[in-house]
Amino acid sequence: MEIVELKVEMVCVHEKRLRKCLSKLKGIEKVEVDANCQKVVVTGYIHKNKILKAVRRGGLKADFWSAQNELLNAYVTARYTSFRFNPFNFF
Repeated sequence: MEIVELKVEMVCVHEKRLRKCLSKLKGIEKVEVDANCQKVVVTGYIHKNKILKAVRRGGLKADFWSAQNELLNAYVTARYTSFRFNPFNFF
């Protein structure tokens, strides 16, 4: 069994298209989509290049997830959580 992590540039609307592209492939057990991080985790018995090719063929920009993506995601998450509005803390 292989676990493939992809970085897919998408919004909520593209999740349906992504799942449709991956449903056509045989050997996929599970697909997890995190739209906030633009991360897709695919688990199954299929080669990672076939998964990437299917997602790109569906019209989505995709690449393999890297450690650099993880660091950028952590930085952005930490940066924007400090700007959230808290209605009980005015000062």
